[in-house]
Amino acid sequence: MTASADKPRLTRDHVLSLLHQMIRVRRFEDKCAELYTQQKIRGFLHLYDGEEAIAAGIIPLLEPRDRIVATYREHGHALLRGVQMTAVMAEMYGKSSGCSGGRGGSMHLFDAGTNFYGGNAIVGGGLPLAGGLALADRMEGTGGVTACFFGEGAVAEGEFHETLNLAELWDLPVLFVCENNGYAMGTALARSESETDIRAKAAAYGIEAETVDGMDVIAVEVAAKKAIARIRETGRPVFLECRTYRFRAHSMFDAQLYRDKDEVESWRGRGPIVRFQGWLLETGLIHQDDVDRIEAEVAAEITEAVSFAEQSEWEPVETLASHVLGPQPADPPPAKPSGTTVEMTYREAVKQGIREAMIRDPRVFLMGEDVGAYGGCYAVSKGLMDEFGEDRIRDTPLSESGFTGAGIGAAAAGMRPIVELMTVNFSLLALDQIMNTAATIRHMSGGQFGAPVVIRMATGAGKQLAAQHSHSLEGWYAHIPGLKVLTPATLEDARGMLWSALQDPDPVLIFENVMLYNRSGPIDEAAGPVDISRAAIRRPGSDLSLITYGGSLYKTLEAAEALAADGINAEVIDLRVLRPLDDATIMASVNRTRRAIIVDEGWRSGSLSAEISARIMEQALWSLDAPVGRVCAEEVPIPYPKHLEDAAIPQVAGIVEVAKAMLGRV
Repeated sequence: MTASADKPRLTRDHVLSLLHQMIRVRRFEDKCAELYTQQKIRGFLHLYDGEEAIAAGIIPLLEPRDRIVATYREHGHALLRGVQMTAVMAEMYGKSSGCSGGRGGSMHLFDAGTNFYGGNAIVGGGLPLAGGLALADRMEGTGGVTACFFGEGAVAEGEFHETLNLAELWDLPVLFVCENNGYAMGTALARSESETDIRAKAAAYGIEAETVDGMDVIAVEVAAKKAIARIRETGRPVFLECRTYRFRAHSMFDAQLYRDKDEVESWRGRGPIVRFQGWLLETGLIHQDDVDRIEAEVAAEITEAVSFAEQSEWEPVETLASHVLGPQPADPPPAKPSGTTVEMTYREAVKQGIREAMIRDPRVFLMGEDVGAYGGCYAVSKGLMDEFGEDRIRDTPLSESGFTGAGIGAAAAGMRPIVELMTVNFSLLALDQIMNTAATIRHMSGGQFGAPVVIRMATGAGKQLAAQHSHSLEGWYAHIPGLKVLTPATLEDARGMLWSALQDPDPVLIFENVMLYNRSGPIDEAAGPVDISRAAIRRPGSDLSLITYGGSLYKTLEAAEALAADGINAEVIDLRVLRPLDDATIMASVNRTRRAIIVDEGWRSGSLSAEISARIMEQALWSLDAPVGRVCAEEVPIPYPKHLEDAAIPQVAGIVEVAKAMLGRV
């Protein structure tokens, strides 16, 4: 290591600070490895040993307003960001005094006070989140920068490419930092990538990109300082590939059979600490007693951190369910009827809900495939771009995981995005971001961060779109803690649920059945926000309860009228909210009618109908005069021919048949 014209003038205080921080990270992790062998730290433990120069050279350059998204190898990033070592160590133990309240552990360190948005155990999973945080900064004009750290293994993930494309397309102020340590777990880069020049991958998207020696803390610092200044000046992303090497195994479970000891030792000889420390001693910038003092200070800090973790309390089991959802808002007061109604389609009701939300709250914006110039696949957003502009009606690439994750990140940063996914089948491409980030960030961060994003999508069959556009998968999402799942069926709910969802602190998924968009009817001119916590009785009855939601509501109401003609008085419950289910309304109805049939457009096996049936058996068994009945989709992919499609999903005749059989009226 030698001084040169492109390196800063190194003061004694500065070089001592850099050395101190690298030694601090190294010794902390050495202690964590020891504690792991003692089974005091459990799960996966991924150490940063050998890569310290990257975090040390970049993170201290960031301002307090800037944000950081890291990987599962993030202990060094957290410590250098200013997260207290005591809190990090307690988190490693899983104690309640940990920086994530003990809920995240080694791979998920969070700290709201330092804008540290956590490690992410999903390879590449933090990239869309970082893009969304930066999107919020861009839209609000804060001047902030989001630094996103990830390994070279992430460059094979679609989320890497989707996020880089969005960042360049939308001029997002992100500093992308690839910590290229040569191995994605145990697979060498050359064995997994056809193009091993990672800088070139970023440059292919038009992003300013540079490769830097990640073992040279000064080289990293120089490159990072230039990159951050560039981002602040232009508002555009910059990419740094830092070539480094991890001296330890991928994780503490790893036997390292994929590389030989000579390779590791060769890299150790040019490690960031030995290299920097040796150069400083050689040039006389520091002396051995400086090194000894740093080692002693770090050892004392680690001893204090271990003692703190050992003495900290475990979280009581009684608080297990805390931080799954945020503080729940009160239901909106019912709108006072105006006495004047207007004729409106379901499509228009959804559009007016979006429009009213955007007028009321400048943080609200709509993003998704073809929502702008095209007007939306189902014409819901037609005309909104003309009214609100391209910044708030934001067309996205066909990259569901990337833009959904960006919406989640923007929500975590304080915006109120509405993300539109074209169909429920397409949502599976975004499932990682929905389940592993949106649904978990509040829990894993110990309540420090939430993701109040609204995700809308079309669902259901009936349009002859065949198996890849026609399924009803809302019951799958209703399985996931941390989400709320809504299925508006009426005009009032289509218009009013959205605003309530935007006031919610948690991610809310809204499923709009494709067969409802053209349905029209009268709606009060003063219709406003509605509650998103309760089911609704759409038709009172006394002989049996027909329980349904979404597109099946009107078939079920029609079936109830047909049953009434035969003297059977059926009550119809519109679930409206699939998670959390309104057990009280369901059980009160079943206790009155003593019979229940669930109409569910999802498949029978493992379905929402199975869950409701189980709850009825658990809570209202002794009220039943007959087993719970179900009318569900057939166990086939949705077919294309109309007669087969109709046969595959619940229809009025089938509901009537099951109801009559239950009452012995066949």
